[in-house]
Amino acid sequence: MIDVTGPIELISPDGRTVCGIDGATGSLVSLRSGEDGWAVLAGARAARPFDLLIPRPERRLNRTRDVAQGSPVVVDQLSGGAVELRWDRVATGPEATHDVSVVARYALEGGGLVCTVKIDNRSDLVVENVVFPCLPDLQPPDRADSFGSFTYSYGTAKRHRLWPHFDNVVGYFGVDRPTIVQDAHALTVPGSTFVLLEGAGRGLYVGIDEPRPELLSFVFELEPGYGESIDSRVPDGPTVGGKDVRLELSPVHIPYVMPGESRSLPGVRLQFYVGDWHDGAAIYRARRRTWMGPSTPPSWASEPHAWQQVQMNSPEGERRYHFSDLPDIARECADAGVRAVQLVGWNDGGQDQNNPCHDPDPLLGGPEELREAIAQSQALGVKIVLFTKFVWADRATERFRQDLVRLAVKDPYGDYYVYPGYRYQTVTQLLDINTKRLVPMCFGSAEWIDVCREEFQKVLATGADGMLYDECFHHMPALACFDPQHGHRYGAPVYAHDVDFVRWLRRQSGPVRPDFFYGGEACTDWQLSEYHLSYHRSEALDHVPLMRFLRPDALIMTAVTGFDDRNMINQCLLYRYVVSYEPYNFKGRLTDVPLTVAYGRQMASLREELRDWLWDGEFQDTVGATVTDRASGRPHAPYSVFKSARGSSLAVVVANYSVEADVVVDVVAGGEARDGSYRLVDGPGWRGAGDGVRVPPRSAAVVLNRPAPGPI
Repeated sequence: MIDVTGPIELISPDGRTVCGIDGATGSLVSLRSGEDGWAVLAGARAARPFDLLIPRPERRLNRTRDVAQGSPVVVDQLSGGAVELRWDRVATGPEATHDVSVVARYALEGGGLVCTVKIDNRSDLVVENVVFPCLPDLQPPDRADSFGSFTYSYGTAKRHRLWPHFDNVVGYFGVDRPTIVQDAHALTVPGSTFVLLEGAGRGLYVGIDEPRPELLSFVFELEPGYGESIDSRVPDGPTVGGKDVRLELSPVHIPYVMPGESRSLPGVRLQFYVGDWHDGAAIYRARRRTWMGPSTPPSWASEPHAWQQVQMNSPEGERRYHFSDLPDIARECADAGVRAVQLVGWNDGGQDQNNPCHDPDPLLGGPEELREAIAQSQALGVKIVLFTKFVWADRATERFRQDLVRLAVKDPYGDYYVYPGYRYQTVTQLLDINTKRLVPMCFGSAEWIDVCREEFQKVLATGADGMLYDECFHHMPALACFDPQHGHRYGAPVYAHDVDFVRWLRRQSGPVRPDFFYGGEACTDWQLSEYHLSYHRSEALDHVPLMRFLRPDALIMTAVTGFDDRNMINQCLLYRYVVSYEPYNFKGRLTDVPLTVAYGRQMASLREELRDWLWDGEFQDTVGATVTDRASGRPHAPYSVFKSARGSSLAVVVANYSVEADVVVDVVAGGEARDGSYRLVDGPGWRGAGDGVRVPPRSAAVVLNRPAPGPI
């Protein structure tokens, strides 16, 4: 043991990160970038070493937060830039101490500070939450600039303001001060657990630092609250009304450490970066690449291609198509150059009814007719991928009420969670009167896995080319299951089995269908180590292609629903998305949208011609090039950069989302303002870029920083 009561300073070998720990309290009191001097923590205001929630029967809000914990024992102080501290007991009040020991470790590793904590619970209470490290007094890099958070959300990114305005996102009645709980079902999903603190040209990365599927969320609080609430403004000075003004960030582990249990929790990395969100997200991407790699899709899916999604039936019994119609749909796809059909609502009861049933609907034609229709479609060169759903059970079914209810995810009171479900077609259902409620099921239960095995065999029996697992990315509203009869620990995270489940499915199909295709909806980054494709919807002018940046090589598909949907086709070119044609919100036929399909074919032709960049190359988003509007001199958006698969040359895709006016832009790629060449999606040939790149409304151009590959 080492007797240290003064400050402990850790400095990374390259000098880029400097942190200070108060030896008397064990609190992290300073964190500074040695590169630009930004002190994101600069002092001991409200410093605390950790914060444990240890509920008591008469007081659930029983925390160590505002109670002095006493000096820790310094277990080890390593010359390599690490210190380990231990508290043998913790206190939640003057007369309330608990036989819970905490071992905290701060270590400078790989360019950042990694903070890990171990809880040894010898008390008769449950340690429910653990905040570590504590960051109680965040400082913006420059108080003259804005400061905010950036994190993953459904294939894209979500931002919240922290300074000079603070976005309260929870009900004000439930908290003491303005609070942001970063989207729980985005952040607690394994593989999505990082948040960036964004300043002007620099930021701080805060994220999980090992591939462990444990619950972790990030909570921001504004202390003591707004000065003026009408515009959510942070008070200007260091105090307001005699109270300190602080921005606090709490990485909150939710481990449910039981009496007699000892657990080490996943490390949290704090790392400075210079630049924008790309530089911050690149920290996570580099870490993940040491943990897991990509999946390898079947050869047909590896080529540039497009899909159609079509619904056969909904819970309101539409049955707009029968299985016998599928070959005609496939023929239309073959004529339009569309390679695959995602078939939805083919199961008995239709989409989002009778879950987890995967019996082919007898009123659509039954299993034999479906098998024959799939075989005929395949003979036309069109793949059939079946929409599947294993995450829910339909609460309205007798199967759930009599049997499956015991396998549902349970809350701490022993009740199952309920998801509100989805509303279809009739005004009765659109008013939410007869909506089918869905219940998240426990994948920690071996019995539920057996149910899924039986249902998956029905999918394989159809002869389909693959499946797309809808809502594989969430189990809402459940985050943890508290039913130990399922064979897991109390409070086990329900997301912990998501990657293992698709691995298990692949083992089931491997011996008989080694080329079976696995897609999922809005797959998390970790899931894309097993799924071949991720489907999402990204129709937004300000869409941020975060998942594409994290997974440059992954197959990602997006919905194209419009009847002259050129800009969504342009978005697919920008971000290497596979087109999913979905006329009438995936209830129509390709012949319903001839304008969209025609433009989509032009885009596909250009992507194929330049696949060395646009399909096989490396997506870099906006990194590596600048695009400037010649008329205004301002940066133009959107654009994206691809590096050739066979060298270092770059292609820049520039889209003009305007519906009215041409835009003329100057493109500088690779740091050099060289004359290049460009071609429009719907243009006749190549043009020189020396006098600017002219992009008509609702069109896109591909710009090469070299002479044209064909005649100009």
